[in-house]
Amino acid sequence: MSGIVQNNILRSSGTIAVSAAGLNWSDTIITGSTATVEAGNGYWINTTSNTCTITLPSSAEKGDQIVLIDYARTWGTNSIFIDSNGLNYQGNDDTYTVEYNTDGQSVNIVYSDATKGWIPLEDDVTADEPSPPPTQKGIFGYGTTGSNVSITNLVNSSGVVASDTTGVGTARYYLAASSYGGDKAIFGYGDAGGNSSLTNKVSNSGVVASDTTGVGSARWGLAAAGYGVGLAIFGYGYVSGSVSMTNLVSDTGVVSADVTGVGTAKSSTAATGYGTDLAIFGYGDNGVIYLNQTNKVSNSGVVATDTTGVGTARNNLAAARYGSDKAIFGYGEATLSMTNLVSNIGVVGSDVTGVGTGRKRLAASNYGGDKAIFGYGTTGSVVSMTNLVSNTGVVSADVTGVGTAREGLAAAGYSTSA
Repeated sequence: MSGIVQNNILRSSGTIAVSAAGLNWSDTIITGSTATVEAGNGYWINTTSNTCTITLPSSAEKGDQIVLIDYARTWGTNSIFIDSNGLNYQGNDDTYTVEYNTDGQSVNIVYSDATKGWIPLEDDVTADEPSPPPTQKGIFGYGTTGSNVSITNLVNSSGVVASDTTGVGTARYYLAASSYGGDKAIFGYGDAGGNSSLTNKVSNSGVVASDTTGVGSARWGLAAAGYGVGLAIFGYGYVSGSVSMTNLVSDTGVVSADVTGVGTAKSSTAATGYGTDLAIFGYGDNGVIYLNQTNKVSNSGVVATDTTGVGTARNNLAAARYGSDKAIFGYGEATLSMTNLVSNIGVVGSDVTGVGTGRKRLAASNYGGDKAIFGYGTTGSVVSMTNLVSNTGVVSADVTGVGTAREGLAAAGYSTSA
């Protein structure tokens, strides 16, 4: 016999049925809430928007095989359910609930006989999903010198801060910024002489776009961070009091409507990404007292309940990712020079003190793939100093004279090119 022989499973009829490598794969991505599948096929199941019930064939022969794959890594949020359609599944009849609810899972089932029915040959989870390349550059933007400014300063992949670029969108302060789309950034909200809902996108070459208006509730004193793959989240802030709302940002920079009720209302907080695709908000105030609580954000943008007792309570601090999967909170009211490292599972460490000049209302960004930079702020007078953070979380001494001194600005990483 000539030709290529694939791995096979022998049916009772003597017909050789191809295994997963030789299945017929559906050309259509299943996105609906129900789907009926056939033996000998593989299917991509996308549950981004809803759960999906998969109905198996009503009759089967020994060796019949079906493969189901989590197309968008969302089964952990929206499960799939197997309806075995009158046949047994692992020895149980079809009154039993069969659910698969793990991100990145694939299910390879084979029919045995009437007693055991369909049996999973594999139900593996692909844990090592590809990670996008880290951003290499950063941008500080906006703030106040006593008057609101629209200045930005680019940061190269070595942590060198460039001179001022002026005239980039509406001047404002107490805004937030985050990376999005893998290699771009977005500034959002702030005080422009009143609460603002403006955003300004930043291209992967560091060019700031004109204002986009009307994106969620106008507010200031919020924070922003990247999460998931190319996504971002704005959260918390001050409207006429501290709020607990968030706004998700798509991988094309589209800001969604408000989501309310996500942890304790607070403002003057900080946020950063950590791990491979997670984020964390931390510290701030509720209008009465400083807070030392954090709120984790899942890779689908769901904000968790408060975690308390993580370092010194304070507001007006900054945060950034470093070391590829860790993060750092730093500085804050009242002109503190302390930092708190965040592990790659979101555990916030105890205070580390004496890391550069104490100040508040500063900003921070990642840069160089695995490092971070804190910049600007006020010690009682606005400053133009920065402090680099190594890929092990060590904060360096002050570097002064980097652009116009100001406070209440924001910063974010952009560009995957050094």
